[in-house]
Amino acid sequence: MSVATMSLHKNHRNLLKDAKNVVIKVGSAVLSGPQGLDPAIIRSLSEQISTLKKREMKVTLVSSGAVAAGIGRLGKHGEPRTVPEKQALAAVGQGGLIRSWEEAFDRFGVKVAQVLLTREGLIPRHRFLNARNTLNTLLEWDLVPIVNENDTVATEELQFTDNDALSALIVHLVEADLLICLSDVDGLYDSDPRKNPDARRISMVAQVDDAIFQAAGSSPGRAGRGGMRSKLETARMVTLYGIPMVVAGGRVPNVITRLFDGEDLGTMFMPGLKRKIRGKKPWIAFTLRREGVLEIDEGACRALLEHGKSLLPAGLRKVYGDFDAGACVVCRSPKGKEIAVGITNYGSEELSRIIGCQSGEICKKVDFHGEEVIHRDYMVVFH
Repeated sequence: MSVATMSLHKNHRNLLKDAKNVVIKVGSAVLSGPQGLDPAIIRSLSEQISTLKKREMKVTLVSSGAVAAGIGRLGKHGEPRTVPEKQALAAVGQGGLIRSWEEAFDRFGVKVAQVLLTREGLIPRHRFLNARNTLNTLLEWDLVPIVNENDTVATEELQFTDNDALSALIVHLVEADLLICLSDVDGLYDSDPRKNPDARRISMVAQVDDAIFQAAGSSPGRAGRGGMRSKLETARMVTLYGIPMVVAGGRVPNVITRLFDGEDLGTMFMPGLKRKIRGKKPWIAFTLRREGVLEIDEGACRALLEHGKSLLPAGLRKVYGDFDAGACVVCRSPKGKEIAVGITNYGSEELSRIIGCQSGEICKKVDFHGEEVIHRDYMVVFH
């Protein structure tokens, strides 16, 4: 397992001290109590974020809690059972959620702005750019953007994603230096602390590999759709492109300011060696829906991973799915490992006809759209 010892070298914590642009994600289980939203927690987190603002830091807040706020406002008990129930509760609770944050931040002279997003709404490239420009303008105006998924209309997102995934996208939209995920557990443990009282917290993770995933339970959070596995998926994506991430207990007193003061709290996931992805690549990696899978041979894997090449039809082995040219597809090794994701120049039917072809043979079998199956400029490599 790629895990450091329980004590951290102080240079690891310098990643926090050097951060000037931070995304903080707060889960529903942190913000909610038996009666809905917990105003004391919201006030405390607002005060801590305001302290960061006084240190001339940019902060973007990704806040869950609309459904939980709706449950509390209507006095309902138990989890909603259907997607329409979740959407209705989000509609009831979203106004109260942003109002609670606004009132709490007002006490410290900090102004906020609500930003509601859906993955589907960001698929058109111009809307993705509009969201990025809006968020960066709000930060330039010294506001705290408060981002949440628009759960009232985001049917697919309610079923298949969570705000952990959204926070990874926001990190790249605002080009943040650090992501902090505040949860109902105070970090990653070597076993489930809810079941094993002897479980030990892991202070630092050097690489999010398969062994790390085995240490995380599969249960979702108390009041949300995430869980530690969801956070590990997020950590794998953001650290891969040079951004550190911390998972810590959101109800630990003064957890945010103590983290930035160098205390060993939570679990830090160390950044990889790659540079931050920019341009179209965050849009490809975090927004577009995967419509198919391309199995590529070992030579093509090496070309993508080690030499920064585009994917050519000669390296293609199998095509899975039914999609058109311009679709976002996953490139997978013969052993099933995801290597990259990118926008294909050819549809699935065309690709099936040019499997293994040399570039000069493409025009003999299909209409020619370029030598590459996926050009390097429209590809994000995972490893």
